[in-house]
Amino acid sequence: MWRGVLSSSKLSFSSKLLHRNFCSEIFVSRLSHYTTEEELQKTFSKFGKIKEVRLVRDDKTRRPKGFAFVRFESEADAERAIKGMDKRIVQSRLIFVEMAKSKSN
Repeated sequence: MWRGVLSSSKLSFSSKLLHRNFCSEIFVSRLSHYTTEEELQKTFSKFGKIKEVRLVRDDKTRRPKGFAFVRFESEADAERAIKGMDKRIVQSRLIFVEMAKSKSN
């Protein structure tokens, strides 16, 4: 009896993993307020082809807020960037890099 329940829950869990959203966007935090889009492009392009770099800026001052999003062409490139850049020093600051969360989360 339990085997049937267990195997069906494994199947359900596995199918959720297979159908999860494809994510090729990373979130980069703790950036210097002097960071530019060009510097981010140069820093992260060694991990794969980049589609977009979005440096989030303050609406009033237009200065960077210290975080950005980088979208790669593939999820594998994004994962390489996370492994290669998370908890690294960039412009004398320890940065954190993780997979970006979707707006629905």
